[in-house]
Amino acid sequence: MDTDTRTESTPPSAWATIREAIRGTHQDFTEAPVGRAVVLLAVPMVLEMLMESVFVVADIFFVGRLGAEAIATVGITESLMTVIYAVAIGMTLGATAVVARRVGEKNVDQAARAAVQSILLGVAVALVVGTVGVTVGPQLLAAMGADEGVLRIGSTFPRVMVGGSGTVLLLFLINAVFRGAGDASLAMRVLWTANIINMLLNPCLIFGLGPFPRLGVAGSGVGTTIGRGCGVAMQLWFLTQGASRVRLQLDHFRWMPELMLKLIRLSLGGTLQNLIGMASWIVLVRIIAGFGSAAVAGYTLAIRIMIFALLPSWGMANAAATMVGQSLGARKPHRAEQAVWRAGTYNMVFLGLVALAFIAFTEPLIRIFTADPEVVPIAVHALRTVAYGFVFFAWGMVLVQAFNGAGDTLTPTILNALCFWAWQLPLAWFLAYPSQMGPAGVFSAIAIAYSTFAVLGYLAFRRGRWKGQTV
Repeated sequence: MDTDTRTESTPPSAWATIREAIRGTHQDFTEAPVGRAVVLLAVPMVLEMLMESVFVVADIFFVGRLGAEAIATVGITESLMTVIYAVAIGMTLGATAVVARRVGEKNVDQAARAAVQSILLGVAVALVVGTVGVTVGPQLLAAMGADEGVLRIGSTFPRVMVGGSGTVLLLFLINAVFRGAGDASLAMRVLWTANIINMLLNPCLIFGLGPFPRLGVAGSGVGTTIGRGCGVAMQLWFLTQGASRVRLQLDHFRWMPELMLKLIRLSLGGTLQNLIGMASWIVLVRIIAGFGSAAVAGYTLAIRIMIFALLPSWGMANAAATMVGQSLGARKPHRAEQAVWRAGTYNMVFLGLVALAFIAFTEPLIRIFTADPEVVPIAVHALRTVAYGFVFFAWGMVLVQAFNGAGDTLTPTILNALCFWAWQLPLAWFLAYPSQMGPAGVFSAIAIAYSTFAVLGYLAFRRGRWKGQTV
């Protein structure tokens, strides 16, 4: 008898599971072994976030060739876009929670209706934000403190980026629908396609390569918007042609006030928790600014590297959200809890290894980006200090997405407010100034606050109230 012959009971190898995750799977995530289900969802979500990390670095690389004023234009406009991103991410939490719950209940028709209401909500918000961007884009740039040089070369950029923000909203929202449905590979393909188009178009439009016009910094905005628009078109094709578990039909395109209000409620909670988190980072910069530009530069560099490492981990956290939503829909709360512990463990191992690498090779890593003798030691200390908290970061991001996946956006909002506003910011100020630790005090406060967040999140999760959440 051939001992290599696979039987139906033989579990697939790890490599086979990864290949299946990337290609796309029709696996029922409420029935498969928990570990396998988490991997099938997490692999494409991690790759999706990895591409987002690459695009952010590539975009600023091309714009950087235009000089400091072009970089400032992008930086200031991105600070405006963070509010839009917070709204978009908040809206995705509602879409993922509702779609995942309906799919877990095996009610794909209602999942499709929830998807349509999410899209309609996204279009409504996009029309308002886009109109503001096109109308007063340069004025928004000036209000953020842009100098004459930035306004001279970059007034079109915010018009394009904020005016075309509907592509961001819809890209995020529909990918959230895919993730909630368990079609993580579709979300991955969409974002990879959109960002590859971005990265190909941006240098052509920025520098006027070949037949393309030379648009300068505005070319980055045009290329990005076109890429995202192509991604949205691809999403709609998947939704209407049956590639997704959720298939949209003409009958689904009608106004459903009760469902829309439910999505708005969840989206408001998600948006608020994101705004609280983002605003705390802005205040931390203000605290560090008291120690000079070298301190700000070191902090900024360390945080950028940290975010580059953390983004893929959000893929694992998003997998936990989908597993929780679908398991609750299938009335299997114990399975939802198992999935969270499994995802948290995987994430802890990954970020633990990243932390060891950061701690061991901090200075060589920092020197890839700068050799400034004043900036390097600050950035090294910042990255090393924050890396000590990565194991807690791993659990914190999985737990917060588990709550969101259950439709409980209130608990993460309260945790964000307590840990980052009531705890992190006062602690950062106290350690930096009265305790005379300087910038090191701020870095320590970040690690302490995220560790506190993970512990409180664990205690709240163990109470189990999220299991009774209805969406």
